[in-house]
Amino acid sequence: MFVGTEGDSVQPVLRRLNALRRLSEAGVSAIKMAVRHRILKAAAREDLVREGDRPDSVRVLLSGWAFRYRILVDGRRQIVNFILPGDSCDAHIYLFSRLDYSIATLTPVVYCELDRESFEQLVSSDRSVAEAFYCETLAANSIQREWTINLGRRDALERVAHLICELYERLRTVGLVDKDTFFLPATQTDLADATGLSTVHLNRTLQELRGSGLITLKDRNLTIHDFQALSNTAMFNPNYLHLDRK
Repeated sequence: MFVGTEGDSVQPVLRRLNALRRLSEAGVSAIKMAVRHRILKAAAREDLVREGDRPDSVRVLLSGWAFRYRILVDGRRQIVNFILPGDSCDAHIYLFSRLDYSIATLTPVVYCELDRESFEQLVSSDRSVAEAFYCETLAANSIQREWTINLGRRDALERVAHLICELYERLRTVGLVDKDTFFLPATQTDLADATGLSTVHLNRTLQELRGSGLITLKDRNLTIHDFQALSNTAMFNPNYLHLDRK
């Protein structure tokens, strides 16, 4: 649904990109103009794109949560990453002929949609913008490598703790952490599909983190009581996020 322009919704995009590469004043202006050109909304639990679609535009999430996923032929789902406010859904994705993943919303979302011509005009308008989007693509690849390590080498407690630490750092960058608390709309099924666990195992793991006093999860708000201890549990090192690298 096309909804026109959307106030200060561009701020998460500016925060996200500026954390990866310092944007010039001209770059900030160019992003504001481009992002506000075409803003759309989608309801919760709705596919934005599906595997096999032709990628004809770049989408930038302004508010709400989404996720990339794959479905196996027997119906099992794997969430391969979460898309948070400020993230783009793959800059330059239109260079591929088909999508190899689907994107669905977790919550109601507001996003910007830029066709190829508009996006290429944006990145060619200012060097800092081009570098910021390239850095975002590289950082997304780095996050994907870390998720591979999560699934392949960390045990259940380490996986879940690591995911929580990552979400905290990414949300903090775009101003969506209040003290040590952030909104976590993902269900236990979603978290299980992101960490390669059964929902029963995921529930036990969350209970273990709660019981150790590391987190509280209530009414979809997650509070981290001791980030350093949680990081130690997860063996979490935020360098792979490449934040604040100007």
